[in-house]
Amino acid sequence: MAPPATPAIAQTSRPLDGLRLEASGPPGPADGLVAEHLRLLGAEETGRSGERTTLVGPEGGGITAHVTWGDLAVDEATAQAATGIMAVHGRRDGSPRGLAADYAATAAGVLTVQGLLAGLLAQARGSRVTSTEVSVERAGLLAVSQYLAAAGAEEAEAAETAPGGPPFTSADGVVFELETLDPGAWAAFWRTLGAPADAVRHGWRPFQFRYATACAPFPQELHAATRGHGWERVREAARSSGAEVCALHPLTERAVEYDGAPPWKLTAHEASYSGSGAPPPVDAPLAGQTVLEAGRRIQAPLTAHLLGLLGAEVVRIEPPGGDPLRGMPPTCSGVSARWLALNRGKKAVEVDIKSAADRKRLRAMAADADVFLHNWAPGKAAALGLDHEDLSAANPALVYAYTSGWADRLPGAPMGTDFMVQARTGVGEAVRPTDEPPVPSLMTLLDVLGGLLGAEAVLAGLLLRQRTGAGVRVDSSLLGAADVLTAPARTRAARGLDPRRPAGFRRPVPTADGWIALPDHAARPYDVRHLSAAQALERLHESGTAAVPVVTDLAGLLSSGPISRDAHGSPAVPAPWRFA
Repeated sequence: MAPPATPAIAQTSRPLDGLRLEASGPPGPADGLVAEHLRLLGAEETGRSGERTTLVGPEGGGITAHVTWGDLAVDEATAQAATGIMAVHGRRDGSPRGLAADYAATAAGVLTVQGLLAGLLAQARGSRVTSTEVSVERAGLLAVSQYLAAAGAEEAEAAETAPGGPPFTSADGVVFELETLDPGAWAAFWRTLGAPADAVRHGWRPFQFRYATACAPFPQELHAATRGHGWERVREAARSSGAEVCALHPLTERAVEYDGAPPWKLTAHEASYSGSGAPPPVDAPLAGQTVLEAGRRIQAPLTAHLLGLLGAEVVRIEPPGGDPLRGMPPTCSGVSARWLALNRGKKAVEVDIKSAADRKRLRAMAADADVFLHNWAPGKAAALGLDHEDLSAANPALVYAYTSGWADRLPGAPMGTDFMVQARTGVGEAVRPTDEPPVPSLMTLLDVLGGLLGAEAVLAGLLLRQRTGAGVRVDSSLLGAADVLTAPARTRAARGLDPRRPAGFRRPVPTADGWIALPDHAARPYDVRHLSAAQALERLHESGTAAVPVVTDLAGLLSSGPISRDAHGSPAVPAPWRFA
């Protein structure tokens, strides 16, 4: 049996030029996002929308994607409740909270585009793949995979998981985020503001671990210290200490300055790539591709993890002695559960990028790779002689991927970390309803969504290379992730409408023994605090309301459903796509 016809085009500047997007079925999760991203990648739109999306070429063939909510969820609110997103986002407040932005559906939309790109790439290499399926619930589980891994580890968290955390407020009412990776800068900042030494010392650990725990219960004396000084004094304390601060910016401001740029950028240059080798298996469309990853923390490692789940061989470039985050508690069989959530199955090579000999070795490795991916600080790759121009000199057909904070799109921007980007782009408004003050989430929303967009960009680059023989540089960023997540709210702001959701939006309903979540447009029930969650759900289901229980203990997700255990005993969230 011959493989399905591959959409063919003679010339292309975008990976989907010459393909047509056809949608069918009832409205689906994030179908607008899927259509928009496919259009930006070159597909011709027909103007229709639906839960099934098909890309076809002038000679037929093509691939279809189907997006569903999942087994329990019927919309964004119930998906967030069922997958633990409400639980993680609510840790700062002490009870589950729904994100007012459509985070799970947005993640599912990006994953759907990834599945289509991976399927087309596999077809071009001779595979028989014809369809892919993604559920919002699987996307939600992927988004909280690090937190799930920690919940199933052999030991407790290294830092307390209790309510509390940034942002801070100055004496003149400026609400702001603080960022530093240096304990010395942290201490110097607070000393300048006169905070008690014990509070400064006890606050560092929860602040440092907030990326892992989604909360930061540091002493209230730190909040009191910032409230005792005006904003200019706070900014001066940051400048003198080496820390950085960023006031929370409104969505109206972001709407005015928004440049309309896509969430990633593809830059092709002449090369002569001609793929060869055996067709990849249907369920591993990137089999035979090699990815070199020099990534830290979440964004780039998650990008590479997704490429690995699609079948690529991923080789991590780690410093001498290995990645120090391998030992970050809590652990499973001596390895960090969180680290495994992003890095299981990858090979590792230790490279001292400060050494000229090791940099030469890394360039030689890149000469045989398909993708080189990193998230180093701006300018570092060029300073090391490891930028796109350096590596493509030896491998013109390389897909060179950089996942950054700001993508050089916002002059004067602060440090490009998750919470600083949230603060600068209005995410704090987008994720909270009108009866709650704007507060960035302490769940790593943008690191995860940025990792998803990074994988989407790499897949687009690989497909463009496959079709044209060109080498490609791809750039993605946390700024792009913020713009994708806040797009509906930012559009409302640009039209002069209130960008925020109404009071109580997506707020779970308390019961006698837990919480339940209703679909977004369901009528809030009478007081059910005297009923168990099971009783309340039974009554709501009898009346036709598709409510679900809110997961509050992520460990409960490990005993049923699709989550398995890896060789270390650590919880492993499955690949979010199904290919056929």
